[in-house]
Amino acid sequence: MVQKYQSPVRVYKHPFELVMTAYERRFPTCHLIPMFVASDIVNEETSEDGSTQKIERRCALDVDAPRLLKRIAGVDYVYFIQKNTLNRKERTLHIESHNETFSNRVVVHETCCYSVHPENEDWTCFEQTASLDIKSFFGFESTVEKIAMKQYASSIKKGKEIIEYYLKELDDDGITHVPRWSPSSHSLPLSSPTSLSTNQPELGIVPADSVPLSADAKDGTSQDAKQDSNMLQNDSLAEILAGTPEDKLDADYIKRYLGDLTPLQESCLIRLRKWLQETHKGKIPKDEHILRFLRARDFNMDKAREILCQSLTWRKQHQVDYLLETWSSPQVLQDYYTGGWHHHDKDGRPLYILRLGQMDTKGLVRALGEESLLRHVLSINEEGLRRCEENTKVFGRPISCWTCLVDLEGLNMRHLWRPGVKALLRIIEVVEANYPETLGRLLILRAPRVFPVLWTLVSPFIDENTRKKFLIYAGNDYQGAGGLVDYIDKEIIPDFLGGECMCEVPEGGLVPKSMYRTAEEVENEDIRLWTEMIYQSASIFKGAPHEIVIEIIDASSVITWDFDVCKGDIVFNIYHSKRAPQVPRKDTLGAHGITSPGGNNVQLIDKSWTLGQDYSMVESPLTCKEGESVQGSHITRWPGFYILQWKFHNMAACSATNLPRVDDVLATLQVSSHKCKVMYYTEVLGSEDFRTACCDVQSLGSMTSLESSHSGFSQLSAATTNSNQSQSSSMISR
Repeated sequence: MVQKYQSPVRVYKHPFELVMTAYERRFPTCHLIPMFVASDIVNEETSEDGSTQKIERRCALDVDAPRLLKRIAGVDYVYFIQKNTLNRKERTLHIESHNETFSNRVVVHETCCYSVHPENEDWTCFEQTASLDIKSFFGFESTVEKIAMKQYASSIKKGKEIIEYYLKELDDDGITHVPRWSPSSHSLPLSSPTSLSTNQPELGIVPADSVPLSADAKDGTSQDAKQDSNMLQNDSLAEILAGTPEDKLDADYIKRYLGDLTPLQESCLIRLRKWLQETHKGKIPKDEHILRFLRARDFNMDKAREILCQSLTWRKQHQVDYLLETWSSPQVLQDYYTGGWHHHDKDGRPLYILRLGQMDTKGLVRALGEESLLRHVLSINEEGLRRCEENTKVFGRPISCWTCLVDLEGLNMRHLWRPGVKALLRIIEVVEANYPETLGRLLILRAPRVFPVLWTLVSPFIDENTRKKFLIYAGNDYQGAGGLVDYIDKEIIPDFLGGECMCEVPEGGLVPKSMYRTAEEVENEDIRLWTEMIYQSASIFKGAPHEIVIEIIDASSVITWDFDVCKGDIVFNIYHSKRAPQVPRKDTLGAHGITSPGGNNVQLIDKSWTLGQDYSMVESPLTCKEGESVQGSHITRWPGFYILQWKFHNMAACSATNLPRVDDVLATLQVSSHKCKVMYYTEVLGSEDFRTACCDVQSLGSMTSLESSHSGFSQLSAATTNSNQSQSSSMISR
């Protein structure tokens, strides 16, 4: 595999001619680079007017490699050929080098360029690219690659320091100015590169004391010069980079706005950015955003590029770049979503507070739908990115992520509502894929005894690097040493956590059911960010129940359900059959061949089936009134087919003399008011996973945190504790 390197643009705040003089002092050897042991000039050419000079050197490097590897290779030094082309007229130096040793096994190619800064002719830019291709090396290809990249990265890091060292040496020698080349200067004798420092007058290098000063000069520096120097120091990086090509980054800019990166990390950022500019159609993400994807994949270019491209496509498809301008939070979110931004932590990171324990997750999902809830979460992330940019400017250092404080006071089993947890997991999946490395720290406070259950469900879907940023405090542990005050200034600790700062995060509470969306609204919702809906809706008619079938392979699996009765009263039943019911055609009601009065009504139990012979009831019927929300579970005893049935409820239907189902359907067609509606969600859990979660609940105490339970179904805790006594149990919460 070919390893490539692309440097950022390094800026020396010195004229090109002075930088060239400092550069030539590196030869023939440089004590600052111990591995650079010698260099000899093998060829030299100079143009007639003296403006262009070409020098070819043979350089010897003492590579820091294991002795065994050197013995196998049979060499002590590695030789490189370096070709320099200095154009004094254009004020550029182009350098090309390649390896002479092992050139048939290893191919190293490097190009460098010194040039005048496009916006300031008294500054000098430096760029560097390189590639390493190890074809074969006695079976040590991987080892040689690691050694080569390590040493190359080390020498790159020293490159700027070396030039600055020799610039300081020139200043100590009194050399602060070198005149530019002019056609009249070509008659001056030219010295060889190795004698630049000893032939200063011939090269036109002027000592500092020969520079004329103004009458008010002090300390060897003119007032104008001081002002110019101050102006240069105060130049913003935006001005420095104004004339730099768009596919290049300045090293000072990277350090100031992106942080300290290794040379190879800088290279990955620059190369990925350049690739996007060349191939990606549309808006190019900011450098901070590209860097997050690289960090998320440990600077693996191929992996980072793949997930970044997927994210860019997603952003474009859903117009996420314009979300902050187009998204307006519904009133229910403003009143009941218990989260908001609150100052910043001690590191300058934006601080987001979420009072999860006070949030009615089910109410928000039912009132808003998953689409709106997801868009709100995305708007929070977009706002976080914007605040990071602002804080980077305010604090004068790179701030690329935020801190999240989650208060779990009030968390109970109500928050383990399965559809809500599933919606949360899907939101986490979207955020993890499109906002990597944006969470700097997560402080979880006042974690109750039920928290391990929620953590068991959620943690597998959170990236490992993200999980390492979690700090969890139970009870009032956050108030002591090593707690909240280590990360947040005491002055901004919210009042509800014992601080003195008023926090504007809503207190939450239960969302009124009057704000829940109707079944019709759910059906008509334009789902774009989700691939599927959690809930399904069904119509139930007198004589035409709605039924779904669940096939169970392993006994002791767990069927869970959650449904809301939107209209009318219904009876809920669970049946078991060894035979697979025949799935009806979409336009018929089971085997009856009668047109369905509702397009989302399905009957599976055949008219010819006899209860007790072809199928059996495994739970007592449960009567549910209009407006009720029901949650439950059933631990299966046998493999086979389980049928969940929602049936129209009236007194006659519950009596011993039921009308034939065909007659009921005909009656239903005549009486349109005999109609109910439910919204339901079902899921099958593996027995081991279910028992583990339930054991966690048992270890935390009884399930008194449930809002209510129905006497017709045994409690979940009893079922899991005494599973050998009863394989059939359910928990209902309304």
